[in-house]
Amino acid sequence: MDIQALVELNSLWEPVKPYLARQISDLYGRKDGSIVEIGPFSGLLFDLVRINVGTSFLMALFPETVVGSLRKEAKRLGLQDKIAIRATDEKLSGIPGDSADLVIFRGAFFFPSIFKPDLTAIYRALKAGGVAFVGGGFGLHTPLDIIERIGKRSSDLNRELGRVRIGKEDLQAIVRSAHLEENVEIIEEGGLWIVMRKP
Repeated sequence: MDIQALVELNSLWEPVKPYLARQISDLYGRKDGSIVEIGPFSGLLFDLVRINVGTSFLMALFPETVVGSLRKEAKRLGLQDKIAIRATDEKLSGIPGDSADLVIFRGAFFFPSIFKPDLTAIYRALKAGGVAFVGGGFGLHTPLDIIERIGKRSSDLNRELGRVRIGKEDLQAIVRSAHLEENVEIIEEGGLWIVMRKP
């Protein structure tokens, strides 16, 4: 994986993240709780801390090569003591079951050459009543001028990183194979996302 392309892409998306954080906050509907953000396209936790959503925070990252850049960003923002940052894998090794009120996984389904999301591992990590927001896109609230400003470069970097296109039917098949149809809603506005809830 081209780590420089990934770091640039994460940086490029900085203006989008507050708007995605707002959508996630609305969906989550709480101000407390344990929040876990997983995968290489992380950084939304910085914005959730800023808007006072959540009481404990973990970035569980893979591949391990992305850990350094996000630790550096946490330090730059003065959040290194607020957000735990460590490496994991697609199986969420080291993350206990029933431990997260909210799980976020941006870019989850679109980079099969780098990783394959494990929906059953995400479901296992959720506490009863927990919610996961998993997928990709600009979200509902990101202004068009921001999308237009970063769109071309974002598309180029995504292509460099091996992004593939998937549709709702592909996502439904992934959900079915994990036997989670009863727990998942697919959202197509502002990207392609699943919202997973654990009763």
